Amino acid sequence: MSTSIVPSERAADRGALAAPLDDGPRQREARAGRRRSATRIALGGALPILLIALWYAATAFDWVPAHKLPSPDAVIVAGIDLWERGLLGMHITISVQRVLLGFAIGAAAGLVIGAIVGLSRFADGVLAPTVGAVRAVPSLAWVPLLILYLGFGEDSKVTLVAIGALFPVYTTVAGALRHVDPHLVEMGRAYGYTRSRLLLTVQLPAVIPAIISGLRLALAQAWLFLVAAELVGSTMGLGFLLIESQGNLRYDRLFLAILALGVIGKTTDALIGIGERALLKRWG
Repeated sequence: MSTSIVPSERAADRGALAAPLDDGPRQREARAGRRRSATRIALGGALPILLIALWYAATAFDWVPAHKLPSPDAVIVAGIDLWERGLLGMHITISVQRVLLGFAIGAAAGLVIGAIVGLSRFADGVLAPTVGAVRAVPSLAWVPLLILYLGFGEDSKVTLVAIGALFPVYTTVAGALRHVDPHLVEMGRAYGYTRSRLLLTVQLPAVIPAIISGLRLALAQAWLFLVAAELVGSTMGLGFLLIESQGNLRYDRLFLAILALGVIGKTTDALIGIGERALLKRWG
């Protein structure tokens, strides 16, 4: 006996065969996210490529004298020379170590002080004016005082970096905690949360975006204070490489140090950005 397939059944069969080809909303969203990331990377890389092209043109056509603007090739050669001698890696390692240690100390202190000031009106009245005045002191003004009390060793440099990292975290955390939704706080209290548990469970997660913004600002500030720390009383580090290259008229190495600071600073900022996405996925 022969069987016939009605059109609706044939259509259903075709739909069943075509169904695996439909990736679904999650796959489409993932592809769209990858396209957005690729577009963002392309747009972000366009300006650096243009600047490098202008740099090549300026040196190739003598728009700027060679003693004022070394060519990109000269900077690359200087970097290879320092790397092969083991100096560039040592400068970078020491500077990164100082920044990370000072950043960790300063960010932790800023988080604690910011939480105290943001949660207590009494602490806000007592601490905020003094902390604001200390924050206004320029980075180089701290150098003589730190050298006087801590000497020329690593302690003074790490402390200066920590001072630079403290204030952005303190400012953002204190300001964000003052403006936490009071309904969230009341709900936490209704569940019987104590003051410390309320802070860790409700208030800090509510200000995660502000904390991340403060950490990114603190990291940028830490690199700025690092250069100030290494300009005085230092024998290694990218800041020392800057001042030494200026004194020796090695402007190829000077540009190399500036580029290294920019690239490493952006890399560390990108790492915090990865942590930001993870935290926002968890608490956002």
